[in-house]
Amino acid sequence: MIIVETERLTLRNWRDDDRNLFREINRDEKVMTFFPFRRSHAECDLLFDCNRDMISETGLGVYALADRSTDEAMGFCGISPVDLPGILPEGSTEIAWRLATRFWGKGYVSEAAERLVEHSFSTLGLAEIYAFAVHNNERSIAVMRRLGMEHLGNRDFEHPKVPDTHPHLKRHILYRISAIIPEIRKTRND
Repeated sequence: MIIVETERLTLRNWRDDDRNLFREINRDEKVMTFFPFRRSHAECDLLFDCNRDMISETGLGVYALADRSTDEAMGFCGISPVDLPGILPEGSTEIAWRLATRFWGKGYVSEAAERLVEHSFSTLGLAEIYAFAVHNNERSIAVMRRLGMEHLGNRDFEHPKVPDTHPHLKRHILYRISAIIPEIRKTRND
């Protein structure tokens, strides 16, 4: 199932031959620098299967981000429900991404995320999308800014799912983009 495409990329559901890439990005120390844990082989497979099923059932999840010409999976980018009571309104969705290090620095995440935001507003009918990251995760913050997301500084938070054993990863900054924003930009550019 193809979700969306760009000039260089396809966002699609996961296939069995993507498992090794999924394991790689969820276990790589550099990719996971801002996460308090690395998943085991079995944990990666369980998450892979759950995510693939969720995409098939709801259309939401983290999609395989693949090279459009070769169909090789490079990472993921997706829109998923997020459950952070007291931090985000019930029913909120977030955009998230992760990319194998050999594909960093080529603008793939920004390209995929921009197209996915458009799709989320025009096709899925979402009103707003959130993104959050550890306060010093400059690479992800840069993507949020390139997407035109608004930093909700007064709503930055201590992530309740980050264990106290990793205090340097608890502080998260919160960004949001609303469906109205692209329309304003389009009007200003016309």
